[in-house]
Amino acid sequence: MKILYVITRSDHGGAQVAVLDLIHHLPPGFHPVVAAGESGYLQDECEKAGVPFRYVPGLVQPIAPILDLRALMQLTSLIWSEKPTLVHSHTSKAGMLARLAARITGTPSVFTAHTWSFDEGVPSMRRRISVPLERLGAALGGKIITVSDANTRKALRHSITSQKNMVRVWNGVPDTPLRARPGTTTPLTMITIARMVHQKDHATLLHAVSTLEGNWRIQLVGDGPERTALEALTAELGLTQRVTFFGERQDVAHLLSQADIFILPSKWEGLPISILEAMRAGLPVIASDVGGVSEAVIGGETGFLTRPRDVDHLRAQIRHLIETPHVLARIGKAGRERYEREFRIEVTARKTVEIYEEVCRGTKEAPVYVHSEEAG
Repeated sequence: MKILYVITRSDHGGAQVAVLDLIHHLPPGFHPVVAAGESGYLQDECEKAGVPFRYVPGLVQPIAPILDLRALMQLTSLIWSEKPTLVHSHTSKAGMLARLAARITGTPSVFTAHTWSFDEGVPSMRRRISVPLERLGAALGGKIITVSDANTRKALRHSITSQKNMVRVWNGVPDTPLRARPGTTTPLTMITIARMVHQKDHATLLHAVSTLEGNWRIQLVGDGPERTALEALTAELGLTQRVTFFGERQDVAHLLSQADIFILPSKWEGLPISILEAMRAGLPVIASDVGGVSEAVIGGETGFLTRPRDVDHLRAQIRHLIETPHVLARIGKAGRERYEREFRIEVTARKTVEIYEEVCRGTKEAPVYVHSEEAG
């Protein structure tokens, strides 16, 4: 079964990592092809893995009618030439155009909504446009995979589609032998892994830690358009000696294994891959209670949930963990156990393959891959 994966951007983001993890864990008999509107991290990783990558130059993130029409024509041509069994699109822009191209060519399709294009933080004008566009995309057919129950509820509230058209499949991440030993490092090390963009709200984190006492440091892993402003804010708050900007890193699992606490102060989310990676490492998590975060982080058990954009609340939760280092290992262990039960990539891949089979069975003359236990 050939699957064409379509996504807009190629940078090192959660949706791109989710696509890569999924295609690396497809059963035998599956042949992935990846298409995106830019080169970069995703293309590089596909080439390393021997996965065909197709560049679709018109597939850009903002709404741009002329480019969108060009991208639709390019995607339609790509589907005709690749002849995939199914098209699986990710993120809203790619989801709309890829589903339309799939409809034109008579190809079964699946769309994964990591977050919705009308989510919190999106400008109001764009949100008003996005809701009818998401409804149109859903009307084109195919299943919609939501990465959290919160995403499903949000779609129902906005009448994007019916419950029967959506399937919740939590994100998953591959396991690694690297484990953290929270509460044992000196100085105590906090870490966040996120693109430096408005959504991730690093500024709230920096303000929250600016008045904390004790022997601690914080590592910011990731890059993005807000990095220069965040470096300036770090200096302004007198945190230069405590905060390290790591930029993009390929050794995230290693960095997490050397930390004590993981923090993600986002303004909105779907189900963040970085939180699952932190739980995999056995780290306690402090994160904003947005989107599907509370479906992974159980407050008081595997970490703590904070109010988004609330500096004082975030500071209080961080201070609590800094002042009670003896609980770090217990909370981290609970997070690791929850990862093992719910968030392994093998579970995500198996459920996704089952959706592929269901969608293809509903399409006449579409070849169906029969999943077996031996195939994983």
